[in-house]
Amino acid sequence: MNSMRKEVAHLVRSLHRVVARSGPMSVMEVCGTHTVALFRSGVKAFLPEGLRLISGPGCPVCVTAQGYIDAAIALARRGDLTVATYGDMVRVPGREGSLEQLRAEGASVLVVYSVRDALRHAAANPDREVVFLAVGFETTAPATAAAVLEAESLGLSNFSVLSGHKRVMPAVEALLSAGDVPLEGFLLPGHVAVITGVEEFLPVAERFGKPAVVAGFEPEQMLRGLLRLAEGVAAHRPSVVNVYGVAVSRGGNTVARAHMERVFEPVDVEWRALGVIPQGGLGLRERWARFDAARRHRLAFGEDYDPPGCRCGEVIQGKAEPADCPHFARGCTPRRPIGPCMVSSEGTCAAWYKYGRDFRRLPPPALAAT
Repeated sequence: MNSMRKEVAHLVRSLHRVVARSGPMSVMEVCGTHTVALFRSGVKAFLPEGLRLISGPGCPVCVTAQGYIDAAIALARRGDLTVATYGDMVRVPGREGSLEQLRAEGASVLVVYSVRDALRHAAANPDREVVFLAVGFETTAPATAAAVLEAESLGLSNFSVLSGHKRVMPAVEALLSAGDVPLEGFLLPGHVAVITGVEEFLPVAERFGKPAVVAGFEPEQMLRGLLRLAEGVAAHRPSVVNVYGVAVSRGGNTVARAHMERVFEPVDVEWRALGVIPQGGLGLRERWARFDAARRHRLAFGEDYDPPGCRCGEVIQGKAEPADCPHFARGCTPRRPIGPCMVSSEGTCAAWYKYGRDFRRLPPPALAAT
């Protein structure tokens, strides 16, 4: 324990020295898990003032377009099937309520901890279709793919998937191509890289000339990643560095990737606030069309939408911080969320509310909504 504390202290001092010598810099932590971990661990409080961390579109619930949410709600309203979903998705507001509200009204909405829970429910209830809301990045897509393969092997005709899986690298490319936010480097998500491998992110350096670092989520990992990133920015050295070698390889998890690539193919897909990103999502291949809920039910996805005044879309893009939103900690709280950035446990607004609110910019707690 003492050696770990010494290592963390050394990394903090080194990071301060690099930033003091080079001057202010802005980097993005792409992943919502990093956003939460930086606050919860206390690491954020020890970072140099000249290092600005911008939260990125790394919360899968937050970047799920409104059209997908509304389609899921439309399915739940039918009454002749069960919608299975992870807990965060239940509370995301749609244009006409949420899955949580529909469940309270009697709709069959099943909260699951894994796609296998949904698969087992379908197997146990053969007379009722179960639609799994497959939301997540490359981290969870292999498990969804494995469930589709298992459903075929079991001969389940009452199981389908509404794919909302996204690919991280196309979103990073979209942000860099837009150039709306000055970004000098990227802290990349370790759990995504476990699947994809480091090679997936090489275009950050090779095409856009930016340094990037793959890191895990422990304090030492995040500080080591930020130090290497700051060194790369200071030296104007575009490269992709992996400090999470215990879990991440150059080529990723070949078994998981094989499952994912067998069932899914890259497709153009709408991201909340970012628009349609080419190859930014994963759709079921034609071979598995019978397990595709969108095709099975001929679903139409409407336009993206944010509630009036909600700045979740700008937060996702790194254009605004949660405290810039007029609803933050007033009308929008974890108990009464207005936008998905406050719903998800990985959402930037939820992380700020729980761990890092700047009360100088907010009304007194007695005046804030609960």
